[in-house]
Amino acid sequence: MKVKIRKYNSALDYENLMKLVQSEGEEWSEYLNPIYRKALDNSITYIALIEDELCGYSRSLSDSGLFIWVIDLLVNKNRRGLSVGKKLMECITTDFPDIDVYVMSDVDPYYDKLGYEKEGSIFKVIRANNKA
Repeated sequence: MKVKIRKYNSALDYENLMKLVQSEGEEWSEYLNPIYRKALDNSITYIALIEDELCGYSRSLSDSGLFIWVIDLLVNKNRRGLSVGKKLMECITTDFPDIDVYVMSDVDPYYDKLGYEKEGSIFKVIRANNKA
């Protein structure tokens, strides 16, 4: 099966991307918020297709060219193991060859398997009005 990677097009891809996100269940439910469409449009977003079926995507942010931060990487459960995620990541490094790419992840074993180096960790800032 040939995997095709291309830049995300909101008008063509949004509905199918939301179907993919929805198939992941509760863990990805906040991505169904309509404001996420704006996030996709304002990010470096790629989609993966197998036989014209949207089967994965990545969403990344650039901080004015200093670094690229991969925020989301998702591959359809039925298409995992076909190097779809790896190809999405390769697309980022190919399109931005002179910029260091970092991944914000809670799926560390996957990125270990790809041979990426772990650097630091991530923390969520809790607002003062949200503290118990």
